[in-house]
Amino acid sequence: MGDTTLNKTTTTLNIPAPSKTANSRLAKWIEDRSVFPIYLALAKQLEIEIPFPPEKRNLPEKPDLELFDEVESWLDEMDQRVVVHELRHLLQTTTLNANENSLCSLIHRHLQKSSKTNMDRDKVDFLLVQYFALCAPAKIYHKQIEPSDVAQVMKPVLGDVEEAKLDWCEPLEKVIETLRPFRSLRDILKTNFIEQGRKVKETAGAMFYDPAALLAFVRFNFLLRRTFIELMHADLIAIRTGLAQLEAAGVRIIDCHHYGLSAGEPLAKIRDIADEWKQPFQKEYTERSVNQTFEKLLGLRTDVERALAKVGPKAPESAASSAKPASTRDAKPSSIPAVSSQSAEKAAAGQPNKSAAPPTFEFETCLEKIWEQLIATPPTRGRSMTTVRIGSARILMSSWEVTAFVSEDGPSAEDLRRAVVARAMVTAAMEAAKESGNATFLEKSLSIARIEVSRLQERVDIAKQAKDTEAAVNLGISTKRLLSALDEAEKL
Repeated sequence: MGDTTLNKTTTTLNIPAPSKTANSRLAKWIEDRSVFPIYLALAKQLEIEIPFPPEKRNLPEKPDLELFDEVESWLDEMDQRVVVHELRHLLQTTTLNANENSLCSLIHRHLQKSSKTNMDRDKVDFLLVQYFALCAPAKIYHKQIEPSDVAQVMKPVLGDVEEAKLDWCEPLEKVIETLRPFRSLRDILKTNFIEQGRKVKETAGAMFYDPAALLAFVRFNFLLRRTFIELMHADLIAIRTGLAQLEAAGVRIIDCHHYGLSAGEPLAKIRDIADEWKQPFQKEYTERSVNQTFEKLLGLRTDVERALAKVGPKAPESAASSAKPASTRDAKPSSIPAVSSQSAEKAAAGQPNKSAAPPTFEFETCLEKIWEQLIATPPTRGRSMTTVRIGSARILMSSWEVTAFVSEDGPSAEDLRRAVVARAMVTAAMEAAKESGNATFLEKSLSIARIEVSRLQERVDIAKQAKDTEAAVNLGISTKRLLSALDEAEKL
Protein backbone atom coordinates (compact mmCIF):
# COMPACT_ATOMS: atom_id res chain seq x y z
CA MET A 1 0.00 0.00 0.00
CA GLY A 2 1.32 3.40 -0.84
CA ASP A 3 0.74 6.69 0.92
CA THR A 4 -2.92 7.08 1.89
CA THR A 5 -4.10 10.57 2.74
CA LEU A 6 -7.32 10.24 4.69
CA ASN A 7 -8.48 13.86 4.83
CA LYS A 8 -7.18 17.34 5.47
CA THR A 9 -7.28 16.91 9.23
CA THR A 10 -5.04 13.84 9.30
CA THR A 11 -1.45 13.19 8.44
CA THR A 12 -0.32 10.62 5.89
CA LEU A 13 -0.31 6.95 6.81
CA ASN A 14 2.79 5.32 5.31
CA ILE A 15 2.34 1.57 5.12
CA PRO A 16 5.62 -0.16 4.14
CA ALA A 17 5.15 -1.62 0.66
CA PRO A 18 6.07 -5.29 0.24
CA SER A 19 7.54 -4.55 -3.19
CA LYS A 20 7.50 -2.07 -6.04
CA THR A 21 4.37 -3.78 -7.31
CA ALA A 22 2.42 -3.24 -4.09
CA ASN A 23 -0.71 -2.13 -5.97
CA SER A 24 -0.53 -4.92 -8.50
CA ARG A 25 -2.81 -7.93 -8.54
CA LEU A 26 0.08 -10.22 -7.54
CA ALA A 27 0.90 -8.19 -4.43
CA LYS A 28 -2.79 -8.17 -3.51
CA TRP A 29 -2.92 -11.93 -4.06
CA ILE A 30 0.03 -12.47 -1.71
CA GLU A 31 -1.91 -10.60 0.96
CA ASP A 32 -5.08 -12.58 0.20
CA ARG A 33 -3.25 -15.90 0.54
CA SER A 34 -1.85 -14.76 3.89
CA VAL A 35 -5.25 -13.93 5.40
CA PHE A 36 -7.25 -16.68 3.67
CA PRO A 37 -6.72 -19.29 6.47
CA ILE A 38 -8.11 -16.81 9.02
CA TYR A 39 -11.24 -16.24 6.95
CA LEU A 40 -11.68 -19.99 6.44
CA ALA A 41 -11.46 -20.52 10.20
CA LEU A 42 -13.95 -17.70 10.80
CA ALA A 43 -16.40 -19.26 8.33
CA LYS A 44 -16.13 -22.64 10.06
CA GLN A 45 -16.49 -21.08 13.50
CA LEU A 46 -19.59 -19.13 12.46
CA GLU A 47 -20.99 -21.93 10.27
CA ILE A 48 -20.90 -19.75 7.17
CA GLU A 49 -20.92 -21.56 3.84
CA ILE A 50 -17.51 -21.63 2.14
CA PRO A 51 -17.79 -21.32 -1.66
CA PHE A 52 -14.50 -23.15 -2.23
CA PRO A 53 -14.36 -26.97 -2.10
CA PRO A 54 -11.70 -28.47 0.23
CA GLU A 55 -9.37 -29.32 -2.64
CA LYS A 56 -9.28 -25.66 -3.74
CA ARG A 57 -8.66 -24.07 -0.34
CA ASN A 58 -4.90 -24.28 -0.69
CA LEU A 59 -4.54 -21.21 -2.89
CA PRO A 60 -1.90 -21.32 -5.66
CA GLU A 61 0.97 -18.83 -5.77
CA LYS A 62 -0.34 -17.34 -9.01
CA PRO A 63 -4.09 -17.22 -9.65
CA ASP A 64 -6.08 -16.89 -12.80
CA LEU A 65 -8.33 -13.84 -13.04
CA GLU A 66 -11.48 -15.82 -12.20
CA LEU A 67 -10.05 -17.27 -8.97
CA PHE A 68 -8.63 -13.89 -7.96
CA ASP A 69 -12.04 -12.24 -8.34
CA GLU A 70 -13.81 -15.08 -6.48
CA VAL A 71 -11.45 -14.89 -3.51
CA GLU A 72 -11.58 -11.08 -3.38
CA SER A 73 -15.38 -11.11 -3.51
CA TRP A 74 -15.64 -13.70 -0.74
CA LEU A 75 -13.17 -11.89 1.54
CA ASP A 76 -15.14 -8.65 1.07
CA GLU A 77 -18.37 -10.47 1.90
CA MET A 78 -16.83 -11.96 5.05
CA ASP A 79 -15.63 -8.51 6.13
CA GLN A 80 -19.23 -7.37 6.08
CA ARG A 81 -20.53 -10.37 8.05
CA VAL A 82 -17.87 -10.83 10.74
CA VAL A 83 -17.92 -8.45 13.71
CA VAL A 84 -14.96 -7.66 15.90
CA HIS A 85 -15.82 -9.86 18.89
CA GLU A 86 -16.06 -12.89 16.56
CA LEU A 87 -12.63 -12.10 15.15
CA ARG A 88 -11.30 -11.57 18.66
CA HIS A 89 -12.65 -14.93 19.82
CA LEU A 90 -11.02 -16.77 16.92
CA LEU A 91 -7.60 -15.18 17.30
CA GLN A 92 -7.53 -15.59 21.07
CA THR A 93 -8.53 -19.26 21.03
CA THR A 94 -6.46 -20.63 18.13
CA THR A 95 -2.85 -20.74 16.96
CA LEU A 96 -3.74 -18.31 14.14
CA ASN A 97 -2.91 -15.58 16.65
CA ALA A 98 0.76 -16.59 16.60
CA ASN A 99 1.38 -15.65 12.93
CA GLU A 100 2.57 -12.06 12.83
CA ASN A 101 2.71 -11.98 9.01
CA SER A 102 -0.96 -12.93 8.73
CA LEU A 103 -1.90 -10.35 11.37
CA CYS A 104 0.07 -7.70 9.49
CA SER A 105 -1.67 -8.59 6.23
CA LEU A 106 -5.07 -8.52 7.92
CA ILE A 107 -4.36 -5.06 9.34
CA HIS A 108 -3.21 -3.80 5.94
CA ARG A 109 -6.32 -5.21 4.30
CA HIS A 110 -8.55 -3.06 6.51
CA LEU A 111 -6.32 0.02 6.41
CA GLN A 112 -6.24 -0.06 2.62
CA LYS A 113 -10.00 0.21 2.26
CA SER A 114 -10.98 3.49 0.62
CA SER A 115 -14.22 3.61 2.63
CA LYS A 116 -14.04 2.41 6.21
CA THR A 117 -16.99 1.62 8.45
CA ASN A 118 -17.11 1.69 12.26
CA MET A 119 -16.76 -2.11 12.10
CA ASP A 120 -13.51 -1.71 10.13
CA ARG A 121 -12.29 0.79 12.72
CA ASP A 122 -13.01 -1.59 15.60
CA LYS A 123 -11.20 -4.42 13.82
CA VAL A 124 -8.15 -2.26 13.14
CA ASP A 125 -8.21 -1.13 16.79
CA PHE A 126 -8.22 -4.75 18.01
CA LEU A 127 -5.76 -6.14 15.46
CA LEU A 128 -3.15 -3.46 16.11
CA VAL A 129 -3.00 -4.16 19.85
CA GLN A 130 -3.07 -7.91 19.13
CA TYR A 131 -0.02 -7.47 16.89
CA PHE A 132 1.72 -5.40 19.55
CA ALA A 133 1.03 -8.02 22.24
CA LEU A 134 2.45 -10.73 19.98
CA CYS A 135 5.57 -8.90 18.83
CA ALA A 136 6.56 -6.73 21.81
CA PRO A 137 9.79 -7.95 23.45
CA ALA A 138 9.38 -9.32 26.97
CA LYS A 139 11.63 -6.63 28.44
CA ILE A 140 9.06 -3.89 27.81
CA TYR A 141 6.12 -5.83 29.24
CA HIS A 142 6.93 -4.69 32.77
CA LYS A 143 7.84 -1.07 32.13
CA GLN A 144 5.69 2.01 31.67
CA ILE A 145 5.51 1.68 27.90
CA GLU A 146 6.31 4.88 26.04
CA PRO A 147 5.05 5.97 22.59
CA SER A 148 8.56 5.33 21.19
CA ASP A 149 8.34 1.69 22.34
CA VAL A 150 5.02 1.26 20.52
CA ALA A 151 6.36 2.95 17.37
CA GLN A 152 9.32 0.55 17.26
CA VAL A 153 7.21 -2.60 17.62
CA MET A 154 4.57 -1.40 15.13
CA LYS A 155 7.07 -0.31 12.46
CA PRO A 156 6.51 -3.41 10.24
CA VAL A 157 2.79 -2.53 10.16
CA LEU A 158 2.69 1.28 10.18
CA GLY A 159 6.14 2.18 8.90
CA ASP A 160 8.16 5.04 10.37
CA VAL A 161 5.79 7.21 12.36
CA GLU A 162 6.89 10.58 13.69
CA GLU A 163 5.83 11.04 17.29
CA ALA A 164 3.29 13.82 17.62
CA LYS A 165 1.20 14.92 20.57
CA LEU A 166 -2.43 15.09 19.54
CA ASP A 167 -4.62 17.23 21.79
CA TRP A 168 -7.73 15.18 21.11
CA CYS A 169 -5.92 12.03 22.34
CA GLU A 170 -5.09 13.67 25.69
CA PRO A 171 -7.96 11.85 27.53
CA LEU A 172 -6.18 8.56 26.79
CA GLU A 173 -3.00 9.82 28.43
CA LYS A 174 -4.92 10.91 31.52
CA VAL A 175 -6.40 7.42 31.86
CA ILE A 176 -2.93 5.84 31.58
CA GLU A 177 -1.63 8.11 34.34
CA THR A 178 -4.59 7.25 36.59
CA LEU A 179 -4.03 3.49 36.17
CA ARG A 180 -0.58 3.45 37.76
CA PRO A 181 -1.43 3.38 41.48
CA PHE A 182 -4.29 0.82 41.21
CA ARG A 183 -3.85 -2.31 43.33
CA SER A 184 -7.19 -4.12 42.98
CA LEU A 185 -10.02 -4.53 40.50
CA ARG A 186 -12.08 -2.57 43.02
CA ASP A 187 -10.04 0.51 42.09
CA ILE A 188 -10.56 0.23 38.34
CA LEU A 189 -14.25 -0.69 38.60
CA LYS A 190 -14.91 2.73 40.12
CA THR A 191 -13.94 4.29 36.78
CA ASN A 192 -15.45 4.30 33.27
CA PHE A 193 -12.16 3.88 31.41
CA ILE A 194 -13.44 1.51 28.71
CA GLU A 195 -16.18 3.92 27.74
CA GLN A 196 -13.79 6.88 27.87
CA GLY A 197 -11.52 5.18 25.34
CA ARG A 198 -14.47 4.16 23.17
CA LYS A 199 -15.80 7.74 23.16
CA VAL A 200 -12.46 9.14 21.97
CA LYS A 201 -12.40 6.59 19.12
CA GLU A 202 -15.99 7.25 18.07
CA THR A 203 -15.64 11.04 18.03
CA ALA A 204 -12.33 10.89 16.13
CA GLY A 205 -13.89 10.10 12.77
CA ALA A 206 -11.24 9.75 10.05
CA MET A 207 -8.65 11.21 12.45
CA PHE A 208 -8.61 7.80 14.13
CA TYR A 209 -6.32 6.66 11.29
CA ASP A 210 -3.74 9.36 11.88
CA PRO A 211 -0.48 7.37 12.41
CA ALA A 212 0.28 9.07 15.74
CA ALA A 213 -3.30 8.42 16.85
CA LEU A 214 -3.05 4.74 15.98
CA LEU A 215 0.06 4.47 18.17
CA ALA A 216 -1.76 6.26 21.00
CA PHE A 217 -4.67 3.83 20.79
CA VAL A 218 -2.37 0.79 20.72
CA ARG A 219 -0.60 2.04 23.84
CA PHE A 220 -3.86 2.85 25.61
CA ASN A 221 -5.48 -0.48 24.74
CA PHE A 222 -2.47 -2.53 25.76
CA LEU A 223 -1.86 -0.73 29.06
CA LEU A 224 -5.54 -0.88 30.00
CA ARG A 225 -5.70 -4.59 29.19
CA ARG A 226 -2.42 -5.24 31.04
CA THR A 227 -3.75 -3.46 34.12
CA PHE A 228 -6.97 -5.49 34.06
CA ILE A 229 -4.97 -8.74 33.84
CA GLU A 230 -2.53 -7.74 36.59
CA LEU A 231 -5.32 -6.74 38.97
CA MET A 232 -7.39 -9.81 38.11
CA HIS A 233 -4.33 -11.98 38.79
CA ALA A 234 -3.79 -10.27 42.16
CA ASP A 235 -7.39 -10.97 43.19
CA LEU A 236 -7.15 -14.60 42.03
CA ILE A 237 -3.97 -15.07 44.04
CA ALA A 238 -5.75 -13.69 47.11
CA ILE A 239 -8.66 -16.09 46.54
CA ARG A 240 -6.43 -19.14 46.05
CA THR A 241 -4.33 -18.25 49.09
CA GLY A 242 -7.49 -17.87 51.16
CA LEU A 243 -8.80 -21.23 49.95
CA ALA A 244 -5.53 -22.90 50.94
CA GLN A 245 -5.81 -21.38 54.41
CA LEU A 246 -9.40 -22.54 54.78
CA GLU A 247 -8.51 -26.04 53.67
CA ALA A 248 -5.62 -26.16 56.13
CA ALA A 249 -8.04 -25.10 58.87
CA GLY A 250 -10.31 -28.02 58.04
CA VAL A 251 -13.05 -25.96 56.35
CA ARG A 252 -14.86 -27.82 53.57
CA ILE A 253 -17.92 -25.65 52.85
CA ILE A 254 -18.32 -21.86 52.66
CA ASP A 255 -21.08 -19.29 52.07
CA CYS A 256 -20.78 -17.90 48.51
CA HIS A 257 -23.86 -15.71 48.21
CA HIS A 258 -21.80 -12.65 47.15
CA TYR A 259 -20.70 -14.66 44.12
CA GLY A 260 -24.25 -15.75 43.46
CA LEU A 261 -24.12 -19.30 44.80
CA SER A 262 -25.56 -20.98 47.87
CA ALA A 263 -24.58 -20.67 51.52
CA GLY A 264 -23.03 -24.14 51.48
CA GLU A 265 -20.63 -24.50 48.56
CA PRO A 266 -17.83 -27.14 48.63
CA LEU A 267 -14.33 -25.68 48.78
CA ALA A 268 -13.25 -27.88 45.85
CA LYS A 269 -15.93 -26.31 43.63
CA ILE A 270 -14.79 -22.79 44.52
CA ARG A 271 -11.18 -23.73 43.78
CA ASP A 272 -12.23 -24.99 40.34
CA ILE A 273 -14.05 -21.72 39.67
CA ALA A 274 -10.92 -19.74 40.55
CA ASP A 275 -8.65 -22.02 38.50
CA GLU A 276 -10.89 -21.82 35.44
CA TRP A 277 -11.50 -18.07 35.59
CA LYS A 278 -11.45 -16.54 32.12
CA GLN A 279 -10.91 -12.97 30.96
CA PRO A 280 -14.19 -11.35 29.83
CA PHE A 281 -12.71 -10.09 26.57
CA GLN A 282 -13.45 -12.85 24.06
CA LYS A 283 -17.13 -12.09 23.51
CA GLU A 284 -18.66 -8.76 22.64
CA TYR A 285 -18.09 -6.60 25.68
CA THR A 286 -19.05 -3.23 27.07
CA GLU A 287 -17.96 -1.50 30.24
CA ARG A 288 -21.08 -2.88 31.92
CA SER A 289 -20.44 -6.51 30.94
CA VAL A 290 -16.77 -6.33 31.95
CA ASN A 291 -17.69 -4.71 35.26
CA GLN A 292 -20.30 -7.38 35.97
CA THR A 293 -17.78 -10.15 35.33
CA PHE A 294 -15.12 -8.61 37.55
CA GLU A 295 -17.67 -7.76 40.24
CA LYS A 296 -18.44 -11.48 40.44
CA LEU A 297 -14.73 -12.17 40.96
CA LEU A 298 -14.60 -9.57 43.73
CA GLY A 299 -17.75 -11.13 45.21
CA LEU A 300 -15.92 -14.47 45.31
CA ARG A 301 -12.98 -12.84 47.07
CA THR A 302 -15.37 -11.29 49.60
CA ASP A 303 -16.92 -14.71 50.29
CA VAL A 304 -13.50 -16.29 50.84
CA GLU A 305 -12.29 -13.46 53.08
CA ARG A 306 -15.47 -13.61 55.20
CA ALA A 307 -15.06 -17.35 55.59
CA LEU A 308 -11.47 -16.75 56.74
CA ALA A 309 -12.64 -14.18 59.26
CA LYS A 310 -14.97 -16.77 60.80
CA VAL A 311 -12.16 -19.30 61.13
CA GLY A 312 -10.08 -16.86 63.16
CA PRO A 313 -6.35 -16.20 63.49
CA LYS A 314 -5.32 -19.89 63.37
CA ALA A 315 -5.94 -20.20 59.64
CA PRO A 316 -2.85 -18.29 58.44
CA GLU A 317 -0.63 -20.32 60.79
CA SER A 318 -2.07 -23.59 59.55
CA ALA A 319 -1.66 -22.53 55.94
CA ALA A 320 2.10 -22.89 56.20
CA SER A 321 1.78 -26.65 56.09
CA SER A 322 -0.43 -26.45 53.00
CA ALA A 323 2.29 -24.53 51.19
CA LYS A 324 4.62 -27.54 51.31
CA PRO A 325 4.97 -29.53 48.08
CA ALA A 326 2.09 -31.94 47.77
CA SER A 327 2.68 -35.62 47.34
CA THR A 328 2.86 -36.79 43.76
CA ARG A 329 -0.64 -38.24 43.87
CA ASP A 330 -2.17 -35.21 45.60
CA ALA A 331 -0.59 -32.71 43.21
CA LYS A 332 -2.90 -33.44 40.31
CA PRO A 333 -4.03 -30.32 38.48
CA SER A 334 -7.63 -29.34 38.83
CA SER A 335 -10.02 -28.80 35.95
CA ILE A 336 -8.95 -31.94 34.09
CA PRO A 337 -11.72 -33.48 32.00
CA ALA A 338 -13.07 -36.47 33.86
CA VAL A 339 -13.84 -39.84 32.31
CA SER A 340 -17.61 -40.21 32.05
CA SER A 341 -19.37 -42.42 34.59
CA GLN A 342 -20.79 -44.50 31.76
CA SER A 343 -17.33 -45.17 30.36
CA ALA A 344 -16.07 -46.05 33.84
CA GLU A 345 -18.92 -48.48 34.39
CA LYS A 346 -18.27 -50.23 31.07
CA ALA A 347 -14.58 -50.46 31.80
CA ALA A 348 -15.27 -51.94 35.24
CA ALA A 349 -17.60 -54.51 33.68
CA GLY A 350 -15.01 -55.40 31.08
CA GLN A 351 -17.21 -54.16 28.25
CA PRO A 352 -15.66 -52.23 25.37
CA ASN A 353 -16.82 -48.66 24.90
CA LYS A 354 -16.80 -48.17 21.16
CA SER A 355 -17.74 -44.51 21.34
CA ALA A 356 -14.86 -43.57 23.62
CA ALA A 357 -11.36 -42.67 22.50
CA PRO A 358 -8.53 -45.07 23.34
CA PRO A 359 -7.29 -44.34 26.90
CA THR A 360 -4.12 -42.63 25.62
CA PHE A 361 -6.21 -39.91 24.00
CA GLU A 362 -8.13 -38.97 27.14
CA PHE A 363 -6.53 -36.03 28.94
CA GLU A 364 -6.66 -37.52 32.44
CA THR A 365 -5.48 -40.95 31.32
CA CYS A 366 -2.53 -39.45 29.48
CA LEU A 367 -1.67 -37.45 32.60
CA GLU A 368 -1.75 -40.64 34.69
CA LYS A 369 0.52 -42.48 32.26
CA ILE A 370 3.13 -39.74 32.46
CA TRP A 371 2.85 -39.63 36.25
CA GLU A 372 3.22 -43.40 36.60
CA GLN A 373 6.39 -43.48 34.49
CA LEU A 374 8.01 -40.64 36.40
CA ILE A 375 7.16 -42.32 39.72
CA ALA A 376 8.38 -45.75 38.60
CA THR A 377 11.71 -44.42 37.31
CA PRO A 378 12.58 -41.14 39.03
CA PRO A 379 14.79 -38.96 36.79
CA THR A 380 18.48 -38.83 37.66
CA ARG A 381 19.33 -35.69 39.58
CA GLY A 382 20.79 -33.04 37.30
CA ARG A 383 19.54 -34.63 34.08
CA SER A 384 18.28 -31.93 31.70
CA MET A 385 15.90 -34.13 29.69
CA THR A 386 13.72 -37.13 30.56
CA THR A 387 11.82 -39.40 28.18
CA VAL A 388 8.35 -40.89 28.71
CA ARG A 389 6.37 -43.07 26.31
CA ILE A 390 2.76 -42.56 25.32
CA GLY A 391 1.66 -45.25 22.91
CA SER A 392 4.41 -45.49 20.30
CA ALA A 393 5.50 -41.88 20.84
CA ARG A 394 8.51 -40.74 22.86
CA ILE A 395 8.01 -37.46 24.73
CA LEU A 396 11.06 -35.50 25.84
CA MET A 397 10.47 -33.56 29.05
CA SER A 398 12.67 -30.77 30.38
CA SER A 399 13.75 -30.74 34.01
CA TRP A 400 11.25 -28.05 34.99
CA GLU A 401 8.43 -30.03 33.37
CA VAL A 402 9.41 -33.14 35.35
CA THR A 403 9.58 -31.07 38.53
CA ALA A 404 6.05 -29.80 37.90
CA PHE A 405 4.87 -33.43 37.97
CA VAL A 406 6.85 -34.91 40.83
CA SER A 407 7.53 -32.22 43.42
CA GLU A 408 5.77 -28.92 42.82
CA ASP A 409 2.23 -27.63 42.89
CA GLY A 410 0.56 -24.31 42.16
CA PRO A 411 -0.72 -22.46 39.07
CA SER A 412 2.61 -22.53 37.21
CA ALA A 413 3.16 -26.24 37.82
CA GLU A 414 -0.38 -27.01 36.70
CA ASP A 415 0.14 -25.01 33.51
CA LEU A 416 3.34 -26.95 32.76
CA ARG A 417 1.62 -30.29 33.36
CA ARG A 418 -1.19 -29.35 31.01
CA ALA A 419 1.31 -28.24 28.35
CA VAL A 420 3.13 -31.58 28.56
CA VAL A 421 -0.09 -33.62 28.47
CA ALA A 422 -1.41 -31.70 25.45
CA ARG A 423 1.91 -32.19 23.64
CA ALA A 424 1.94 -35.88 24.52
CA MET A 425 -1.62 -36.36 23.26
CA VAL A 426 -0.88 -34.67 19.93
CA THR A 427 2.37 -36.60 19.44
CA ALA A 428 0.85 -39.96 20.37
CA ALA A 429 -2.22 -39.36 18.18
CA MET A 430 0.03 -38.30 15.30
CA GLU A 431 2.09 -41.50 15.54
CA ALA A 432 -1.09 -43.58 15.77
CA ALA A 433 -2.53 -41.84 12.69
CA LYS A 434 0.66 -42.58 10.74
CA GLU A 435 0.48 -46.26 11.69
CA SER A 436 -3.26 -46.82 11.19
CA GLY A 437 -4.24 -44.15 8.69
CA ASN A 438 -7.09 -43.17 11.03
CA ALA A 439 -6.93 -39.49 12.04
CA THR A 440 -10.13 -39.44 14.14
CA PHE A 441 -8.37 -39.15 17.48
CA LEU A 442 -5.73 -36.81 16.05
CA GLU A 443 -8.46 -34.23 15.37
CA LYS A 444 -9.70 -34.56 18.95
CA SER A 445 -6.17 -34.13 20.32
CA LEU A 446 -5.56 -31.10 18.10
CA SER A 447 -8.76 -29.49 19.33
CA ILE A 448 -7.73 -29.94 22.97
CA ALA A 449 -4.20 -28.72 22.25
CA ARG A 450 -5.40 -25.53 20.52
CA ILE A 451 -7.44 -24.62 23.58
CA GLU A 452 -4.43 -25.28 25.81
CA VAL A 453 -2.18 -23.11 23.61
CA SER A 454 -4.52 -20.16 24.03
CA ARG A 455 -4.67 -20.69 27.79
CA LEU A 456 -0.88 -21.07 28.05
CA GLN A 457 -0.18 -17.92 26.04
CA GLU A 458 -2.38 -16.03 28.48
CA ARG A 459 -0.52 -17.58 31.43
CA VAL A 460 2.85 -16.59 29.91
CA ASP A 461 1.61 -13.00 29.66
CA ILE A 462 0.45 -13.08 33.28
CA ALA A 463 3.84 -14.43 34.40
CA LYS A 464 5.59 -11.65 32.47
CA GLN A 465 3.38 -9.00 34.01
CA ALA A 466 3.97 -10.44 37.49
CA LYS A 467 7.73 -10.24 36.78
CA ASP A 468 7.99 -14.00 37.42
CA THR A 469 10.77 -14.44 34.88
CA GLU A 470 11.43 -18.12 35.60
CA ALA A 471 7.77 -19.09 35.17
CA ALA A 472 7.44 -16.96 32.02
CA VAL A 473 10.52 -18.51 30.41
CA ASN A 474 9.64 -22.10 31.31
CA LEU A 475 6.02 -21.74 30.25
CA GLY A 476 7.10 -19.97 27.07
CA ILE A 477 9.42 -22.80 26.04
CA SER A 478 6.83 -25.48 26.86
CA THR A 479 4.21 -23.55 24.88
CA LYS A 480 6.53 -23.31 21.87
CA ARG A 481 7.09 -27.08 22.01
CA LEU A 482 3.34 -27.62 22.01
CA LEU A 483 2.98 -25.23 19.05
CA SER A 484 5.71 -27.15 17.18
CA ALA A 485 3.86 -30.44 17.78
CA LEU A 486 0.65 -28.80 16.56
CA ASP A 487 2.31 -27.47 13.41
CA GLU A 488 3.79 -30.89 12.62
CA ALA A 489 0.50 -32.69 13.21
CA GLU A 490 -1.50 -30.24 11.09
CA LYS A 491 0.72 -31.04 8.10
CA LEU A 492 -0.45 -34.66 8.06
